[in-house]
Amino acid sequence: VYMKVVEIIALILNIIGGINWGLVGLFDYNLVDSLFGEGSVIAKVIYVLVGISALFAITTVVKLAKKTDQ
Repeated sequence: VYMKVVEIIALILNIIGGINWGLVGLFDYNLVDSLFGEGSVIAKVIYVLVGISALFAITTVVKLAKKTDQ
């Protein structure tokens, strides 16, 4: 159950990060910085959490790949 919750949180953070990068790429608009202030502690924490969730997502993909190989 714990891992399921962590996976859901990681997925949500990855979606937030993906949407933010899409906005930056398309419109040069950083939603996280706009909401929390450029360079603010909260914005930095969000960026770190998104990065950690991306690393966690890599481990999830590896686990899924191993499952499908069996």
